[in-house]
Amino acid sequence: MKPYMKVSLAALAIGVGVWVGSVYSNTAIGAGTSQPGTADDPVVTKSYVDQQIQKALGGGTNTGSGNSSGSNNGSTGTGNSGSTGGDTSLPPLVSGATDAVEIVTVKPGQQLIGKSGAEFIVRSGKAVIVSEGTNGVADLTDGIDLTNGQAAPTNHLLSFPRDGRGIAVLEGNKYSLTVMVRGGYTLK
Repeated sequence: MKPYMKVSLAALAIGVGVWVGSVYSNTAIGAGTSQPGTADDPVVTKSYVDQQIQKALGGGTNTGSGNSSGSNNGSTGTGNSGSTGGDTSLPPLVSGATDAVEIVTVKPGQQLIGKSGAEFIVRSGKAVIVSEGTNGVADLTDGIDLTNGQAAPTNHLLSFPRDGRGIAVLEGNKYSLTVMVRGGYTLK
C-alpha cells in the first residue's frame, strides 16, 4: 500500500471517530434534560428522606428520647419511649414492632433478658450469654450460636429468638455493660 493511501485512511478513521463521538456526546447531553435542584430533579438531604419515610410509616419524627440515665433497676424496656407514670406496679408498656434503639446500662449482678426477636449490641464491658437449655443466642456478625456462659463479643449483633435469653456482666468484673437494644427486654 502506498504511503499517501495510509495517510488518507488514517485521516478518514480519525474523522469518522470524531464524528461518531460528537453524535454520542449530543445524545448523552439530551438524555439528562432536567437540571439538578429543580422540581423535575430535586436535591434532598438524608434527614429529609428519613423524615418522609417516618411520616409514610405513620411513626412521625423520632425525638431520640430514651432511657440513658443508667438507673434501670428492675425496669422493663419495650423499645418505645413511653412512660408508666413512675408506678412500678403497672405492667410494662407493649408496642408493636419498633426500630428504636435504646442504650441500656447493665451493672454487675444484673441480667439483660431479651424478648423474642430482640437484638443487642454490646458496646462496652465484658458480657456473657445467659440462656436456659442447650440453645443459645445467634451472633449474626460471625454467624454462630453462642450458648450459656460463652463470652458475648463486643460490637457484634446478637439476636434473641425466644424469651428468657440474654446477657450478664462477666462474673468477677466490676465494670458495667453498655448495650444497644432494639426490641423488648427486661433488666433483672
